[in-house]
Amino acid sequence: MRTVISVTDVSVSFGEEQVLKHVSFEFKEGLIYGIVGNNGSGKTVLMKCICGFLIPDSGQITVNYKRIGKDIDFPEDTGLIIETPGFLPNMTGYKNLEILASLRRKIGKDAIERTLQKVGLDPKLKKTVAKYSLGMRQRLGIAQAIMEDPSLLILDEPFNGLDKKGVAQMHQLILELRSQNKTIILSSHGQNDIDVLCDVVCEMDGGMLRCVRTRRQQEMA
Repeated sequence: MRTVISVTDVSVSFGEEQVLKHVSFEFKEGLIYGIVGNNGSGKTVLMKCICGFLIPDSGQITVNYKRIGKDIDFPEDTGLIIETPGFLPNMTGYKNLEILASLRRKIGKDAIERTLQKVGLDPKLKKTVAKYSLGMRQRLGIAQAIMEDPSLLILDEPFNGLDKKGVAQMHQLILELRSQNKTIILSSHGQNDIDVLCDVVCEMDGGMLRCVRTRRQQEMA
């Protein structure tokens, strides 16, 4: 199984607080990885380092064999949600995605409409994002992450604001994406999200990352 992301001896500090401590881990192709841990444990910081938004104090990260911060600034073919997705509030969800899609010109209007339908939003909806509920914003955030069909998804708390039905719909969508051999890293405070979705569960504790369970171990338990 091919290694998509290699994190090697990565440390990050903010002032005197060491948030990541010599983290090393490999993420393989076609699996869903769940990262669990308390608030402030370093989950989001690790995701930001993988995406190139933060440069580690030491160590290195490669994505598809290209070093972040050296060979590339941002990993190619990646969709992400990190913290609250930011959208233009006075435009519709469709228009927001259309503007984002115009930056790389990889997809057209049909693909945007299909993606909105996949996440349970009406592409024809005239309501502006400012009037969206928290759950609708979250669905739109997932739509922008997946609309260009990336092979790698990094999703930090992707189920925030979703009701029970919405969570079930997004679970199904993520499992469908995994079936397409995509690599998915997600964090969630919901134990059910982790149990239902993840092939590998990792715990971030005290700035250190360790594997605590694999799907095979879970099925045998």
